Amino acid sequence: MHIAIDAHSVGAELGGNESYATNLIEALAEIDQTNLYTLYVTKSVALDRFANRWPNFKVKQTLPHTPLVRIPLTLSRELRRNPVDVLHVQYTAPPFAPCPVVATIHDLAFEHLPETFNRRSWMQLRLTVRRTARRAAQIVTVSEYSRSDISRTYGISPDRITVTPEAAPPHLLPVTNETELRRIRENYGIRENYILSLGSIQPRKNLVRLIEAYSCLRGVHPKVKLPQLVLAGKRGWLDSETFRAAEQNALGKDILFTGYVPERDLAGLYSGAVCFVYPSYFEGFGLPVVEAMQCGVPVIAGNRTSLPEVVGEAGLLFDPFDTQALINALTQVIEDSEFRAALRAKGLERAKQFSWRTTAKLTLDAYQRAAKRN
Repeated sequence: MHIAIDAHSVGAELGGNESYATNLIEALAEIDQTNLYTLYVTKSVALDRFANRWPNFKVKQTLPHTPLVRIPLTLSRELRRNPVDVLHVQYTAPPFAPCPVVATIHDLAFEHLPETFNRRSWMQLRLTVRRTARRAAQIVTVSEYSRSDISRTYGISPDRITVTPEAAPPHLLPVTNETELRRIRENYGIRENYILSLGSIQPRKNLVRLIEAYSCLRGVHPKVKLPQLVLAGKRGWLDSETFRAAEQNALGKDILFTGYVPERDLAGLYSGAVCFVYPSYFEGFGLPVVEAMQCGVPVIAGNRTSLPEVVGEAGLLFDPFDTQALINALTQVIEDSEFRAALRAKGLERAKQFSWRTTAKLTLDAYQRAAKRN
């Protein structure tokens, strides 16, 4: 079987989509030396990462990076010139793909929360993802929540949807070396103790509420030195409200935006935190939560959509629309060292239940089912 993977997200600093593609490809290469793979990339970083590593994998650069040209034109032309048995995409496939398609759809936030997207992105996603989902031979998603949502929203039989949970990369482990932890703090301008949140800065990540809760907490305990609030991640769409909230609450150096954090710094950034907070109210999976748990960091997360399914009993869940609930959760974790230790231990065990090898095996099964429909 010859499998093509649209890996344009690798090297593009696209957060969860990039992590998914990168780790899936690495795991497929580890478990499958039989099938042939072609990786379609757009960034030189991806070429450097994947080229000449595995004998059954080849890498091709398909330009331009912009999907409006690359997907319907460049990628379609490439597939016709060099046919494959299955094409794997995230969200959007070429409109007339000449082979069966496996489509990974992480979530349908754009369907349910259009106000959290800019208009162009929302319209593009609604058009292309709906069409891709209905024409795909197989759909892959990352949680039972998303499987149910995709089936219900698009009227697709659950039998066509495979759940392949994500996982933290195997190398993302607790960092205890103080020299490395100090390097991370100095590199990003972080003080000794900090609360961490990581993800693209966009409305549904609910960072405005986190900033408000943190400001209230500081007001309640004005004489207590709270850990710094570190918001890590690339700027997304409609992010001005988040930065405005930080300015309006006059948090000064108590809040820090780091921007995009490269993979090499993630373990140290997670490991040095007092706790990890993920207040998002809509997620297909919530990969940073598992990454934090695997690094031994106590987790506080919203209790909506997929997050209870992913966190289980290993983190402190709260209503992401209730500021006081978030204040209470932060207070409990910051002030109770025994509770933090218990969450840390539970998180480390919970993270072991997720594996990219398992994800790769489930995805390979989806490829095989899709190829049989040709």
